[in-house]
Amino acid sequence: MNVKSYAKVGAAVGAAVLGLGILTTPASADPSSLTDYRTLAAVGSDTTQYVMNGLANGTDVVVGTGGNKIVASWNAVGGLGDPYKTKPTPATSTECQYTRANTNGSSNGIARLSEDITNGGTTCIDFARSSRGPKASVPGTDLTYVPFARDAVTYATDLNSTVPADLTKAQLASIYTNCTYTDATGTHTVAPLLPQAGSGTRQYWLDSIGVTAPGACVNDTVQEHDGTAITTANQLMPYSVAQWIAQGKGIAEVPNRRGESFLRKIEGQSPTAGSGSSLALNPTFIFSRDVYNVVQTSRLNEAAISEALSDICAASNTIKTYGFGTISNCNARTLTGGLNS
Repeated sequence: MNVKSYAKVGAAVGAAVLGLGILTTPASADPSSLTDYRTLAAVGSDTTQYVMNGLANGTDVVVGTGGNKIVASWNAVGGLGDPYKTKPTPATSTECQYTRANTNGSSNGIARLSEDITNGGTTCIDFARSSRGPKASVPGTDLTYVPFARDAVTYATDLNSTVPADLTKAQLASIYTNCTYTDATGTHTVAPLLPQAGSGTRQYWLDSIGVTAPGACVNDTVQEHDGTAITTANQLMPYSVAQWIAQGKGIAEVPNRRGESFLRKIEGQSPTAGSGSSLALNPTFIFSRDVYNVVQTSRLNEAAISEALSDICAASNTIKTYGFGTISNCNARTLTGGLNS
């Protein structure tokens, strides 16, 4: 494949309809087969896997006059097989072979990208999907975090939950420290859930509520954005607003994992705006964040990577179809960090 001649095919996805209706949208799973190798490979965040898959497998991010797909976005969970290969190394080799558990979540994706760089260059992974920015504790310029969309995070409970439908930041901090909160009627015990280690949403949530590490009473082994994990009336869990919206749209190959979960308010603010087919995330919600693709800094100006990043920003309709908001700083290349940042 000649990766120096690129032509953008900018076909935008039509406006989404909410709820039980089926959308005509790009497929949003792994590449078409375990041997559908492409110029660029992306792994990492569960939060952004579906929107990146929709971009990669649709007509928004393409290369060459023949419309060849340029990005292979591999699922954090599920997918076609486990283990899987990201690049066409010899069949008998385990080079570029990964398990889902090893690439599940923002931090795991960034760690695999960092390993690839340490091993001599990014030959197996080109992008790490991330729902968080770089860690301040890992300075450096090896990696660049390139924002492409807006998300928000709130807590979800069962529809008939005994947990209040509006909590303060202080109450949430107490819940994720000692599994209790206090209100005008007294102190109450709840059962908080937290995403698995390596999740960018886990880190973002704890940082946002001011908790350094979850209390021993917190169940912190659930897969992020899986509302079916909420099985009792006193449970709650952080949830990506974009994921929750997308899961309820009937988008092909975006499984509805919401169960009976419902998004709740924080500090009196609603995480969503509108209703019905106009339901969207509230971009000014108290816990709002950019989401990123992480790239080796020295490769930012390579033709394939530069074109892919540009195409992603141009695909605003697809980004909104998957529940995210568009951002004015899309493709800004100013956030940097060291390896594993």
